Amino acid sequence: MHKLYFITLLCAIILSVKAQTASPTTQPFGKIDIADLELKDCDFEKGANAEVLFNKSNVYFNANYDIVNEIHKRVKIFNDNGKGYANIRITYYGSDRSEYLSGLQAETINLVNGSPEIVKVDKKQIFNETIDRSQSATVFSFPNVKPGSVIEYKYSVVSKNIGNFPDWYFQTSIPTRYSELTTNTPDVLYYKNLESIHQPYAVNKENRDGSVTKALANVPSIPDEPFMSSLEDNCQRILFQLMTIRPFGGRIISFSDTWQKVGETLMESTSFGLQLNHKIAGEEALIAKAKSMANTDDKIAYIFNEVKSAMKWTGVYSKYCDDGISKAWDKKIGNSGEINMIVYHLLKKSGISVYPMITSTRKNGRVNPAYPNYYQFNSTAAYVPVDSTRFYVLDASNKYNIYNQIPANLLNSFGFYMDKDKKEYSTVFLQNTQPVRQVVMIDGAIAATGKMTGAAQVSNFGYNRVNEAGRYKTDGEKKFIDYLINNDNNLKISSLNFEGMETDTLPLTHKVAFELELTGSDDNYIYFNPNMLSGVKTNPFLSESRFTDIDFGYRSNYAIICNFKMPAGYKVDALPASINLTMPDKSIVFRRMTAEQNGVIVVRFVIDQKQSIYFKENYEDFHAFFKKMYEMLNEQIVLKKA
Repeated sequence: MHKLYFITLLCAIILSVKAQTASPTTQPFGKIDIADLELKDCDFEKGANAEVLFNKSNVYFNANYDIVNEIHKRVKIFNDNGKGYANIRITYYGSDRSEYLSGLQAETINLVNGSPEIVKVDKKQIFNETIDRSQSATVFSFPNVKPGSVIEYKYSVVSKNIGNFPDWYFQTSIPTRYSELTTNTPDVLYYKNLESIHQPYAVNKENRDGSVTKALANVPSIPDEPFMSSLEDNCQRILFQLMTIRPFGGRIISFSDTWQKVGETLMESTSFGLQLNHKIAGEEALIAKAKSMANTDDKIAYIFNEVKSAMKWTGVYSKYCDDGISKAWDKKIGNSGEINMIVYHLLKKSGISVYPMITSTRKNGRVNPAYPNYYQFNSTAAYVPVDSTRFYVLDASNKYNIYNQIPANLLNSFGFYMDKDKKEYSTVFLQNTQPVRQVVMIDGAIAATGKMTGAAQVSNFGYNRVNEAGRYKTDGEKKFIDYLINNDNNLKISSLNFEGMETDTLPLTHKVAFELELTGSDDNYIYFNPNMLSGVKTNPFLSESRFTDIDFGYRSNYAIICNFKMPAGYKVDALPASINLTMPDKSIVFRRMTAEQNGVIVVRFVIDQKQSIYFKENYEDFHAFFKKMYEMLNEQIVLKKA
């Protein structure tokens, strides 16, 4: 009996101690445990630059049936690399006052002589920005931030639109100790929610007042991985959509948006649909020239390239016009919405079947077609159906885009086009099923001194062309050559020439003359790697694990053809074998073909990637394949003195 009593007492003491020392889930603003100020590292993700100690949202309706979202967030800064998380930008739909931000408080907390020292953010250092006609931002930075600091802020966003219930993201780019969402909706409103949750809830309960609380604890960060889609696409989250209104004693009213409702609303908007027919200065000459062309593609290309050449992009993606297309054209500068509404307007006046389309860029996140609303989109394009199977999506804000190729940053998501006359409003999946090619041809002559001289020709097609043209025009020749050299101090490029730079429907080809010091060679042996000056020099998938799906955006095909003349008096000592390597699901095929004849070594590599998206669940096979493929791409050839 005494033994049982002792064990019970011991358990009670242990539980009591744990209760006293366990980190709190949330705390009132300004109140903090010394343990959090003394914290040196994240308990569950060692080496993190910063950690969200808690992020709390309380969503409810006020007496006016406005949605109120109260946010309270606290972040621990561990090192200098984490100080960037003290720069805050809060965006909301505030330009038309459909939403507004209130009650912002922010402070930095440091441990000084064993006690918390609080420095509040000066209200004069809090700035409001207008992003476009619909969006605003509140921007500020925390003062006196250093390793060990804790920053916290709280605010409310009030929305007058009951259809715009705020989504909640439990996960961020840094680990989160605790993230909590409480929602309280009136009985007359029914919201459907879509949960993307991959770990057990720490809290999942209905409270006495009818509200619902859901929380996650020890949420890992989403790392910035090669070829991942947006952070929001990969976060654990809950999305909401208003489905019905159920008045007391009345019949249920369906409120769920349809794509037709979304389209009709946009087409009646003064900053969207009502802009499309506004006249722009000098349009008659452009339209007349386009109409004089017999070929439809020539008309489209002409208008697209004229707008692309004339307009300067502000760098802002927007669905809407800020100043209107007439003023944007006069000033020759505009956001993506204004530029592409001008493209639409001129094509329409030129007799082309074209429709306005709203889109979402890769960084903004994928569109879910099951949730009709325009909040998912952040840009506008011009949509041109070509036939029953083909269409063009035109975005002239990027100087290097091509009219007949869907912009790369819109791929693998949905666009939404509007045909007001026929009352057709529909989503379209934006993809490119054709592989994008790069062809590398190298002719090199190897000297007995261990030096290779030669010429290379690299032809880039499609998106590869867009990327290379943009890189060269933006960075200039010197930086472009540095990019080609790729940190190889033994490689020198003495000349660089381009073909096809001004004709965007042709491949972009650059030709170089080069010299390469074959390091490691001696009086008897020469060693060299035939894979040079290509886009597949370094394996981007070195990590053993993967947290997100791989989204290349498009399929690709690489061909590398090399001819190397051996020096007199040398023979091949080691020539990598010809080999085929195939992914288990046959989605990637790698071929290496090698031969030697009459003193010339011929090497050919081919990589055919047949999918644009690879799921993280299959990463083990994908990682193993890429590891083996890059070993084969970079396997050396050895020549021996006869």
